[in-house]
Amino acid sequence: MSRLHSEHHNASRIGWLRAAVLGANDGIVSTASLIVGVAAAAGSASEVLLAGTAGLVAGAMSMAAGEYVSVSSQADTEQADLALERRELAEQPREELIELAATFTARGVSADVATEVAKQLTAHDAIGAHAREELGITDLATAKPLLAAFASAVSFSIGAIPPLLIVLFAPMDQIVVYVSIATIFLLAILGALGAKAGGAPLAIGALRVMFWGGAAMGATAIVGKLFHVAVV
Repeated sequence: MSRLHSEHHNASRIGWLRAAVLGANDGIVSTASLIVGVAAAAGSASEVLLAGTAGLVAGAMSMAAGEYVSVSSQADTEQADLALERRELAEQPREELIELAATFTARGVSADVATEVAKQLTAHDAIGAHAREELGITDLATAKPLLAAFASAVSFSIGAIPPLLIVLFAPMDQIVVYVSIATIFLLAILGALGAKAGGAPLAIGALRVMFWGGAAMGATAIVGKLFHVAVV
């Protein structure tokens, strides 16, 4: 007798992976860039630390609020579409059955088989079938505002802490160098971890995160050096 084998797919992480990677990356880059900009503008150690701490708090709250609002809008759209489907299923069941069957024939299933599959799926879970086949809404892809907001805020804070710790222990005249090197290293690790969690090549994930992070810090340092102001 054959036994069902278990499978683990990376798509199960979609609900939190994007928000977590984005939050950590933004936490590292924005905080490090802020620190580098202030330090390049000849700010004191206390000014650099204050700017970095303020950036951490403001950034974490901003990321959480932005993710919550954005994902909530997606969730509202999904719920509105599902409500419309429920109404159409109640008012036009025959038309909805034909529409569901058409999604299968479009993939190469014969008309008879498609109709039978549509009937069975409708009898089992009509709204679930239409949500998957017509709207592309599944349990894995369903918008989760609170989860996204929490993941963004926590990951941003975790990403912002290392640059702040470097400010505490590095010599003031070497803060720009120390923070820049550590940030590039951390971004490489983050990019590789994000790629691994998503099943993508590690090197590509690391290089693209390092490139944009380095570009952001470089631009901020140049502005701070030229105009003696910090720009984020």
